[in-house]
Amino acid sequence: MFRPALPPVEPPAGWWNSRWFLLLLVLIATVPLILPITPPLTDLPEHMGRYRIQLSAPSSPLRSEYFSFHWAFIANLGFDLAIVPMSALFGLELGTKLLVIGLVLATAIGMLWIAAEVHGRVPPTALFALPLCYNYPFIWGFVNFLLSMALALNAYALWLRLGRQGRFALRHALFVPIGLILTTAHIFGWAVLCLLAYAAEVVRGRDAGLKLWPSLWRGGLSCLSLAPPLLLMVLWRTDDAGGANVDFFFLRAKYVYMISSLRSLTMNFDLNCVFLLCTLIALGLGSVWVRMNRTLGIAALMLMIAYALLPRILIGSAYADMRLAPYVIVIALIALAPKSPSRRQAAIVACAATALFVWRISLLTDDFARRDANNQHQLEALDHIPPNSRVFVQVALPCLNRWQTSRMDHLGAIAIVRRDAFANGQWTAPGAQLVRIQYRPARRYAEDPTEIMRPRECSSRRRMTYPTIINTLPHNAFDYAWIIDMPRDRWNSFPGLVPIWTGGDRGILYKVVPPASGSATRPIETPSGKSPRTAA
Repeated sequence: MFRPALPPVEPPAGWWNSRWFLLLLVLIATVPLILPITPPLTDLPEHMGRYRIQLSAPSSPLRSEYFSFHWAFIANLGFDLAIVPMSALFGLELGTKLLVIGLVLATAIGMLWIAAEVHGRVPPTALFALPLCYNYPFIWGFVNFLLSMALALNAYALWLRLGRQGRFALRHALFVPIGLILTTAHIFGWAVLCLLAYAAEVVRGRDAGLKLWPSLWRGGLSCLSLAPPLLLMVLWRTDDAGGANVDFFFLRAKYVYMISSLRSLTMNFDLNCVFLLCTLIALGLGSVWVRMNRTLGIAALMLMIAYALLPRILIGSAYADMRLAPYVIVIALIALAPKSPSRRQAAIVACAATALFVWRISLLTDDFARRDANNQHQLEALDHIPPNSRVFVQVALPCLNRWQTSRMDHLGAIAIVRRDAFANGQWTAPGAQLVRIQYRPARRYAEDPTEIMRPRECSSRRRMTYPTIINTLPHNAFDYAWIIDMPRDRWNSFPGLVPIWTGGDRGILYKVVPPASGSATRPIETPSGKSPRTAA
């Protein structure tokens, strides 16, 4: 027979859950983003290129010759909408940076608010979740998804608060527009909120003495205010929306994604941090030293089930399951609280959690500053590219199995941002982006992932690789060929291309020389003083 859970013991009060200390932690979370001109997140430059296109006048070359853009509803518009007022106030680059800082703030606040709602005050164990503000999806730069998840965490905290206060009518009124906002930002945030809210209402029913099936039914009825976005989904999926669902139950990848939740620094350090967090969760499941709140415990279980069922590619969007992995850990960690009311033990745990958080933030601050310096060095090539030029970009990258990469995958899109230039690599999946490439001379050299250059051993056999892709480049379609971060010993001389800038030992910019000019290809100087090989 089911017995309602006893009221949980409220965590002890102390400096670790005082308002000033929690505010300080939230502010510390933003420190790695202060120095970089552009946050060094893998996909962010390509997003910024799209923002420049959408903000440009329809008569500009960007919109009249190279790209087309038409507003329509897709469940993936978070930053795309937010950047409109932010760019008007601060400019595109600073506006984007401030939005990224804002989503980190919102994520940290959401974590702590949920912890306060379910435990009465923030337990010291909840502070272990804060390093996950800089999770692997964040490093990738999935900004619309990240914004929707940050909003979803705060919305869930509000859901719990209004439920605790018995203000159900107000909750229904508020969460109709909240659900629509989340869906517009990115559908993932709305879906996760639905799972979290449903778990909370089922546990509420069980605690009220309902049997399993009635509690499941009542839980669904309690979440009807979150249903209106289903109508938007029908509109979205019937309006030129394609996309496949691929790679279900790829268990090895799911394991790798889960242990990669903090993938941003060195592999050993990141893995040890994840294993520490998972050990805490295991202790909570076994009720050893820490207890697990039932509401969040069931919510974490539902997220874990969703993670197991999600494919790698959902509706054409890659890494769908990977995006959810760190949030499973976040909710499970926030569910924990020490079993002992000892303030001394709580203070020790708070010190350990704070030390881990500050340690990771300090390392990330140095890492982000170094990466931004590398990015800005490569971007010096833009000083040699006139506005409205046509630029073919390739970025030299390692294989994907490397724990760390340069994160320069889409850096070439800054040519769109700063030079209003055409640059290859924009995403154009129907139903996922609003930009389309209309520059026909660059066909086969325009779409993503033509900007990606990986070693032959990990490149698709169907794709042209370097230097073949440069040798076959249509010279009438481009003014420049920009090879980002390629080491000097791999540079080549190409007929019809003249090197006009080099980034020291990494990166080179070629100008396309029309055949009628009769200009000869200028050799490139190498450390040995010999000219590089001519590409075959």
